Amino acid sequence: MTLEVVARHEVPGFTLDVAFSAGAGVTALFGRSGAGKSTLAGIVAGLVRPKAGRVVLDGEVLFDTVAGIAVPARRRRIGVVFQEGRLFPHMTVEQNLLFGRRFRSGSSGREGMAAITELLGIERLLDRRPRTLSGGEQQRVAIGRALLMDPRALILDEPLASIDVPRRAEILPYLDRLKREMRVPILYVSHAIEEIARLADTVVVLEAGRVVAAGPAADVIARHGLPSLSPSEEGVFLLATVDRTVAGQGTILRHAAGELTVPVVAAPPGTVLRVRIHARDVALAVGEPGRLSFRNRLPATVSGIAAGDGDAVTVALDVGGSPLLARITRDAVADLDIRAGSRVIALMKAVAVEGY
Repeated sequence: MTLEVVARHEVPGFTLDVAFSAGAGVTALFGRSGAGKSTLAGIVAGLVRPKAGRVVLDGEVLFDTVAGIAVPARRRRIGVVFQEGRLFPHMTVEQNLLFGRRFRSGSSGREGMAAITELLGIERLLDRRPRTLSGGEQQRVAIGRALLMDPRALILDEPLASIDVPRRAEILPYLDRLKREMRVPILYVSHAIEEIARLADTVVVLEAGRVVAAGPAADVIARHGLPSLSPSEEGVFLLATVDRTVAGQGTILRHAAGELTVPVVAAPPGTVLRVRIHARDVALAVGEPGRLSFRNRLPATVSGIAAGDGDAVTVALDVGGSPLLARITRDAVADLDIRAGSRVIALMKAVAVEGY
């Protein structure tokens, strides 16, 4: 199933002008707040009517200004889950779920609801009301309600933005499972790079209403990079392949620059992972550093040095043809005599390297 979108939309002070296509799986719309992500998702869902454009889902034209086609949202069979969940407070969880079934094109009985409640881990919540649920539980119920509409596609618009970090960790495994087991395209709107790295098959990066990068997630994340949201988020993704898991050590990955050790990853050998490394977690050494607690040591070439705030600088590195960043002090740069072209060793703790 494919989704093709061409749209131009204008509101005071902002113009959205985009074109992209996406296949099956999770397509992430990534960008800062105000980039146009939710507006674009609304255009696909039929909740926003652009001034010009064309939306085609699996060969069916849902919107086309030239042909005069504008299929109403209720007939597009696209499930939408918003940031707040928007459950009906006077209904139980079961009643909220059954409300979604009213929009089905056919009836599949309660077996369909049983499968979805099991998929999302909400089967024990059916008699409860939304106010008694955690944020993560509410979002899982909202997703279940959308799935029970028998959608041809699913839009998750910042589904974790209003949930605290522990609850995000609670719901992400269910989104992982949803991605694996449901055979519908998912349009995932987010400005959280961790969510995108974990879930997305395709990434469309938006800036000020324009598409600045689009393609397979591994390529966009590792090769094009994604905009940093704050200095603490500064880091990069490398592509590495699972080699083996060693008890008491972790999972060993192969990269062009050498081996990387990460906390145990439940993935078979040969799986390609996106490995996130924060600039703040990278130390540098000139020459062989000797015996250290750092498990990861990759030879690197300095490609540039950029001044930061205060005494910090960002050192851009090339590790086996992949970019890497290190955040160190000006004093360290001077002491190690680091400059463009310098050969160094990039040091990283195994527990600081995240594999997705």
